[in-house]
Formats: sequence, structure tokens, C-alpha cells
Amino acid sequence: MRLVAWGRLVGATLSLSTFVFLFLHDSWRSDNMFLVPDLILIVALAVAAALPERAARMALPVAFAYSGGVLATSAASYAVRDEVGLPSIAGAAVALILAALMAGRRTSAQV
Repeated sequence: MRLVAWGRLVGATLSLSTFVFLFLHDSWRSDNMFLVPDLILIVALAVAAALPERAARMALPVAFAYSGGVLATSAASYAVRDEVGLPSIAGAAVALILAALMAGRRTSAQV
């Protein structure tokens, strides 16, 4: 499977799992500091995954980089409370790895 196809699959999965997380953990409260960043993450990944291939090659690395930042910050907020946010850590790692792979592939293909 090509890297863009993997990016689409992982982007859609990460978007959907974040959306489900908001419901399972009652995170729709106005005092949730991650509500707006999570909603942006959900939309960015879903839109990037649905774009035509040429546009998706450019949008997916950006959406993954943003998602990696949001999820890494979420993991850090768990760490401050002496907890381990394994879903946030795993999501951040996957998002950042895909952002790097897709950005690296795009750059090397242009050279």
C-alpha cells in the first residue's frame, strides 16, 4: 500500500477515535481546554484524508503535524498530573512519524 493510502487510513482512524474519545470521556464541556484543538484535529485529519491524492499529499503532513502537537501536549498534561496518557502518547507518535515520512517523501520526490 502506498504511503498516501496509509496516511488516509491512519488520518481517518485518528480523527474518528478522537471524536469517539470526546463522547466516552464527556469532554464536550466548555472548561475542557482541549475541546477546540481536538475539534480542529478531527476536521483537519478528516478533510485531508478525503482530499484528492495530489492535495492529500500536501495536506496530510500538515494535519498530522498539528495532531502530533495537540496529542503531545495532551500527553504532557497527563504527565503533570502524574498519570500516563497512553492513547495520547501513541497518537502523537504515530501522527509525528507519518508527518515526517510524508513530508520527507514529498521533499525527496521534488529534488
